[in-house]
Amino acid sequence: MAQRRYRVGVVGGTGFVGQRFLSILDGHPWFETVAIAASERSAGKAYAEAVEGRWKIDRPMPESAKGLVVRSIADIDAFCDDVDFVFCAVDMKKDEIKALEERMARRETPVVSNNSAHRWTPDVPVIVPELNPEHAEAIPVQRRRLGTRQGFITAKPNCSIQSYVPALHPLRSYGLKTLAVCTYQAISGAGKTFSDWPEMVGNLIPFIGGEEEKSEQEPLRIWGSFVDGAFVKADAPRITAQCYRVSVAEGHTAAVSVQFDRKPGREEILAAWASYEGLPQKAGLPSAPKQFLTYLEEDARPQPALDRDRENGMAVTIGRLREDPVFDWKFACLSHNTLRGAAGGAVLTAELLAHQGYIVRK
Repeated sequence: MAQRRYRVGVVGGTGFVGQRFLSILDGHPWFETVAIAASERSAGKAYAEAVEGRWKIDRPMPESAKGLVVRSIADIDAFCDDVDFVFCAVDMKKDEIKALEERMARRETPVVSNNSAHRWTPDVPVIVPELNPEHAEAIPVQRRRLGTRQGFITAKPNCSIQSYVPALHPLRSYGLKTLAVCTYQAISGAGKTFSDWPEMVGNLIPFIGGEEEKSEQEPLRIWGSFVDGAFVKADAPRITAQCYRVSVAEGHTAAVSVQFDRKPGREEILAAWASYEGLPQKAGLPSAPKQFLTYLEEDARPQPALDRDRENGMAVTIGRLREDPVFDWKFACLSHNTLRGAAGGAVLTAELLAHQGYIVRK
């Protein structure tokens, strides 16, 4: 007899990313959404009622979610008793999120977090499944600190760095020395649509709070190592970033200039991108794109409207590779920010952790 699917809880299920989670999980071969938690405003209502007039994503609300009664985050202990693990995407103060996620983990419930609260907790892995799956090896150390057998927290990184860090990762053997990046980020990254943020139509805002620091520091966390019970950032590259909010619904674009210790040739770079695959591809995980990195030769690509949905929104698209007169090479990258960058990336991380044996059925 086939094993039952993992019972999944979505904490923060009424928000933009929470809606993405529910959409992706509908019909998932491994995972089944059995519980949704949100604020007191939504608690006690059927999910369809709780989000009436506030469904923001471009896919229909799953029938399987409509009748689920939304539960209160204040009653999180009982919520955890009914699920095998949770996805967490809440809009709360950082200290409150840290406390909530640790409480769920101590309740022997693994937490796959879309929030930033634990990205710098020394023993919490921050994972892009194709890039650093080995960082999950920190979980037993974290469990000893938490005093748990099964519970732990893992986080996914900022959505914007997942547009360009994957393209740089296969080139690390040439020595990433200096990186300048400018990101052009969709309004969905702020949980908005054009209907509720009309002033963004035809507009650009050259500031996103805290985003540049994340873009300069989180790649070093991904490329770091776990030493004596704590993650240590990589020493290189030096990174400078600018982050802009642009009039795009979905899809984060990055303009990248990079200098290497040993400059690779154009054909070496293209070959590295074309041949790269990570553990999700090798293991055939359900949400993994078959071709993680795709290079397009057309001068005007990638474009969010044309390329963000490649491989169900889970691939990274690259274009405009050319020599840089100040650095060595420059290029453009694109990823779907609420799929690869947020909910989809978290679902793939959960698949990876289940594959590795860290998430188990209760």
